[in-house]
Amino acid sequence: MTVQRTDLVTVLQNTALFSSLSQPELQLLAGRTTKKLFGAGKVLFHEGDTCKALHIISRGRVRIFKTSASGREQVLAINGPGEPVAELPVFDGGPYPASAVALEDTEIAFISREDFQAYCLDHPEVALKVLAFVGKRLRRLVGIIEELSFTTIRQRLVSVLVRLAQNEGKKTERGIEILLPGSHQELASQLGTVRELVSRNLMRLQAEGLLEVDARQIVIRDAKGLAALLEANQ
Repeated sequence: MTVQRTDLVTVLQNTALFSSLSQPELQLLAGRTTKKLFGAGKVLFHEGDTCKALHIISRGRVRIFKTSASGREQVLAINGPGEPVAELPVFDGGPYPASAVALEDTEIAFISREDFQAYCLDHPEVALKVLAFVGKRLRRLVGIIEELSFTTIRQRLVSVLVRLAQNEGKKTERGIEILLPGSHQELASQLGTVRELVSRNLMRLQAEGLLEVDARQIVIRDAKGLAALLEANQ
């Protein structure tokens, strides 16, 4: 796939890691950057693969996940445009600690490990921004561990529903309409459980009069009652 350099400069400029660089610096880095298209469902890399480059999402979304020996997936993050993917192995030389797959048609910009390390030595502000990203991801992972260790599946599901209602909900006569970010199976992977338990808990919440379920379409009939379930377990 051939991409104009000016296109790559725009991609890098819109990435938080490189937002402080000048146009000449961006053009120099773009000259060392390649771009590749991944169709929906295509794997960027598998857990344990050798890390050879920094991945930056220029378009689309990428799911980062771990897989257990039994095949169950735990979603660690869903990243979008402008975000780097698996930046830590670029520095420590280790393999990828998780797998990554494109959730939709996705474009990825690649900067080789050697070029990126050299660039960080020349531009310390970029290295500091990488540390900020790593710190943010670490906090997210700690949050996942806390949720899996100290909350029930029902509590984790309710937390997702409340967050979606607050951030993306649409108020209607029936209630607050939301769209689950994926199938029940994908939601189960985020919650650290199996699809059957997600579906069962959604049906229980529906039976309690808190919401209505139609596949990914959810209508929250009693937002206060749903939020109260979280407050009761804090």
